[in-house]
Amino acid sequence: MPDGSMSATVSTLLEGARKGRGATVNPPVRFDRLATEAFDDGWQTLEDSFADLPPLPTTLTRDSARSAIAWNNSPDIGFDRAVNPYRGCEHGCIYCYARPSHAYLGLSPGLDFETQLLFKPEIASLLDKELRKPGYQVRPIALGSNTDPYQPVERQLKLTRAVLEVLERFGHPVTIVTKSAGVLRDLDILKRMAARNLIRVCLSITTLDPRLARILEPRAASPERRLQAVRALAEAGIPTAVLAAPMIPGVNDMELERILERAASAGATLAGYVLLRLPLEIAQLFESWLRTHMPDRAQRVLALVRQTRGGKLYDGEFAQRMTGSGAYAEMLANRFRVASRRLGFERWGQGALDCGQFAVPEGAGAQQQLSLF
Repeated sequence: MPDGSMSATVSTLLEGARKGRGATVNPPVRFDRLATEAFDDGWQTLEDSFADLPPLPTTLTRDSARSAIAWNNSPDIGFDRAVNPYRGCEHGCIYCYARPSHAYLGLSPGLDFETQLLFKPEIASLLDKELRKPGYQVRPIALGSNTDPYQPVERQLKLTRAVLEVLERFGHPVTIVTKSAGVLRDLDILKRMAARNLIRVCLSITTLDPRLARILEPRAASPERRLQAVRALAEAGIPTAVLAAPMIPGVNDMELERILERAASAGATLAGYVLLRLPLEIAQLFESWLRTHMPDRAQRVLALVRQTRGGKLYDGEFAQRMTGSGAYAEMLANRFRVASRRLGFERWGQGALDCGQFAVPEGAGAQQQLSLF
């Protein structure tokens, strides 16, 4: 696992788009006492050196985590436990609420979050052990609550599939949230679990505009591929939801109804939305992204965001942080309600997953994964 010494090399604030990456800056780690900052010496060396930079590679570091399940008691989140095989996410979504968590690793929530990833090779065996503990009380596990369980590196590491194999063996219910059509790779497991009412898959669709998606979430599946995944999951009998998230005032919120319509046509039976959230470093990251990619409307978008957050860029108050407040936020909520009713989406809470099939299998059970490095 990286130590704090790595952060001294990642605190540059040089702004600009990097090919295939979402963040345009790499803010200093907020826990560090010292930080470095790029300095213009008057000879345009910053611009020249930035133009010559090669694409940033993705690096992987083994995470020596001692547990698989992360617990939370947030009153406005519909689950109390989650499993995340990865820390950091190569999708590079500029708005990702998980970015600030990278600072706890001594890494920047900016470019580091999407290029310096940690993986948990023992996560399946750890989960097996935790589910066997006496007194374990079953409730659905959220898979991908922090970072995407089907980000590109999953194609090789297959940690998410190993987790699903454990959950299927125990008869444990699970919900999956992803932006990746890669979820279809595990269709065999998903179909078996769906037949037992043990799974729901949620596809997050932020925009239908491929050009906007390319800069907003550069390494996630295209909007059309996500809609195709919704259709394939629904046709396979897997309960499928769509999350129009996040809705960004002045950027993609005008697409809300169209996203819901396309998802309903593809077979989604549940829908939700989340208003843009900008806690901690994400405010700086998003503002830099706006000024790089949409300089003509950056001020207007930021003003609209403040209208939904009581004059600030973010208000983390429970119950309001997902939907905001004020006239603009209320209008968005009303639009979602009207569209959902018109399209016949079910209410959240209907068709709850079955927690009564949980049973501890005999033997050690968990497939031991070989060391990847």
